[in-house]
Amino acid sequence: MEIVKLTLIGFVLGITTIIPGISAATMAVAFNVYDRLINVIVPNVKKILGSWLFWLPMVIGGAAGIFFASKVFTVLFANYYIPTYWFFIGVITGSIPAIFLKTQKPVLIKTPDDQKSAQSGEELSANHPVKQKTLTSCRTVVCAVLALAAMAAMAMLKPEEGAAVYTELTLPLFGLLVMAGALGALAMIIPGISGAFVLLVTGFYRTVLQSVSDMNIPLLIPVIAGAIIGLLAGAAFVRFLLAKAPNETYGAVLGLVAGSVIVLYPGGIGEGAVIVISMLCLSAGFAISFFMGRKNHISF
Repeated sequence: MEIVKLTLIGFVLGITTIIPGISAATMAVAFNVYDRLINVIVPNVKKILGSWLFWLPMVIGGAAGIFFASKVFTVLFANYYIPTYWFFIGVITGSIPAIFLKTQKPVLIKTPDDQKSAQSGEELSANHPVKQKTLTSCRTVVCAVLALAAMAAMAMLKPEEGAAVYTELTLPLFGLLVMAGALGALAMIIPGISGAFVLLVTGFYRTVLQSVSDMNIPLLIPVIAGAIIGLLAGAAFVRFLLAKAPNETYGAVLGLVAGSVIVLYPGGIGEGAVIVISMLCLSAGFAISFFMGRKNHISF
């Protein structure tokens, strides 16, 4: 059952990977697999092979999702554009409460008995009741606000895609595709930022999408090579941040995830029956990620 679940999650992540404006890492956070993905993306063959029951189903599902989306997502967004985006917005907003919990840190509250024990020089026993509360630091709030502002700026500055579509590989194009794949993967590993959006900015989105749809292997090889480099670098960077400043990093992730709603906003909720369908999609997406996050608290 776990394998089926991971395969389905991988399928969804594969779809979101190639849709500009939708962060695959955000979806991984929503489905409570981001932490495990970050920890398995390491230059350690033994550790990777030891976790194959986790990543292999997701890789298979992800590959299927990418191929599926490259064939049909244009039709889906052409005919059900607004409801589809509202579903993804629901998934993202439903994950926010669980992410918010990770921005907080426990603070012990000394009771009168604790103070008396401290004054008398006694040590608290392991069974001594300890009260605590959770607080979000000012630095964490600042990181969240800055990340949210960055996403808002990204939404306003979103460029139009270029028309160039490359179908034949050349030596200069090989290097450019490696670089584009690395930048896209590096962005993809950070919640809230879309790797496909970065490809859109660099002008290689349609080339990569067409190559996947046509299974143009020569063009896909440099993209995949660059993506591997970007994933390893991105995962190491995220692990470093979480080790040095976990609460602040969670705050930035919260801002990026919340800000991705601005990027995804389709401009309205439609008219007539589309309004009802959009709201149902929003509710369904929210319920899926909210209850998954509630059942399995997100931990990076």
